[in-house]
Amino acid sequence: MDDAVAPAQAAPTVHHSLHADMVEAVEHLVGRARRADGVAPLNEHALLHLRGPAVSTDRHLISSAGDELVAYAYLDLSGDAATGAECVVSPASRGQGIGRCLVTALIEASHPRPLTIWAHGDHAAAAAVARRTGLQRVRELRRMRRALDHELPPVQVPDGIDLRTLRPGADDAAWVALNARAFDGHPEQAHVTVEDLRRRQQQPWFDPDGFFVAERGGVMVGFHWTKVEGDLGEVYVMGVSPDAQGGGLGRALTLHGLHHLRDVGLTHVQLYVEADNHAAIAVYERLGFTVAGADAMYATP
Repeated sequence: MDDAVAPAQAAPTVHHSLHADMVEAVEHLVGRARRADGVAPLNEHALLHLRGPAVSTDRHLISSAGDELVAYAYLDLSGDAATGAECVVSPASRGQGIGRCLVTALIEASHPRPLTIWAHGDHAAAAAVARRTGLQRVRELRRMRRALDHELPPVQVPDGIDLRTLRPGADDAAWVALNARAFDGHPEQAHVTVEDLRRRQQQPWFDPDGFFVAERGGVMVGFHWTKVEGDLGEVYVMGVSPDAQGGGLGRALTLHGLHHLRDVGLTHVQLYVEADNHAAIAVYERLGFTVAGADAMYATP
């Protein structure tokens, strides 16, 4: 992305859905950007909606120069108060104002509701586009990593807690309810639905043996959902019910998942955490995690 004047042929067009050839072209564009920038330009939610069946509240913005796809943006209009977006510009087509043109189109497409947009990797070029289009920085998500070939502390499960793996289907509704309690007020995670969960259960990376739940008296009170893609593990989502916090369950669940990821042969693990969640960051730092990068969210005033 940049702040030059975009060529007319790259002005984005808005689509409710994309045909298979265009989806493939977008995925190739995403791959090129990831290799160039060292970070994926689109989050999982955007990729799932790119590849999945058409959704009435989805918008896909395409910028082309001749027959070449040079930029793509995903816009989610499902929220009640705001709209969320993700975008990517081809590394070979940067420096031409295409990013600014794309963000301007996103602002127009989301009007009159406010727009939020993630800049993965928190690159200076994205910050420049944000300034030129009147967006303000509102959130920072830190990416933390640690090696798994170093010693891990033992798992100490609190008294009265039983750990087991998720039973897909049978546990779905209970997990969604617990997730909503654990992430009450979170702009994204608090709104995960059973449909969202099942969409992820259908992904190639999903493994119920790496999805751990904690029960107290037969009631689900915590979970640690791990994820493996390639040779990297992830603390995908970890949550504890508000009435079970403060007793060491979060640390036990985190370590239980880390031991699992090491036992399946992984050497590194990452996680994402809000930059202002100082308590969680302190916990992760005590477990050997260090900051490896960040994503920034920008929003219309």
